[in-house]
Amino acid sequence: MKKTHIIAIVAIAAAIAIIISTAGDASTYVTFEQAFQMASQGNKKDIHVVGELKKDAAGHIVGIEKSADNLSFSFILVDDNRREQIVYYQEPIPPDFAKSEKVVVIGSYHGDKFIADKILLKCPSKYQEQKLNARV
Repeated sequence: MKKTHIIAIVAIAAAIAIIISTAGDASTYVTFEQAFQMASQGNKKDIHVVGELKKDAAGHIVGIEKSADNLSFSFILVDDNRREQIVYYQEPIPPDFAKSEKVVVIGSYHGDKFIADKILLKCPSKYQEQKLNARV
């Protein structure tokens, strides 16, 4: 066998090993009910829940509670099944948190509390098309 064949086989084997090792970390979005059931069955893996921030009739966000030192906060997230859950996050409020259209929390249940390890935000300003007025 030529050296190039051996190198190609090793590269393919390494790629297959990487794909197999990361396939177990893949996660899907679930509702809070599904996340709670998974946690009660002993699943300790991080769970992805997508939802929207709870808003009042005027469209203002409600339920954000900052800690006294502003190093952590909690908020109410409404999942796709309209279930509300208080989410606790042990970091400061991310920039543009209040402007987010959708929020993905990655974490797990600890008793009745959902503790988020990460928060991903989808801000509408980044994804909406805007007309540009060009002057000629």
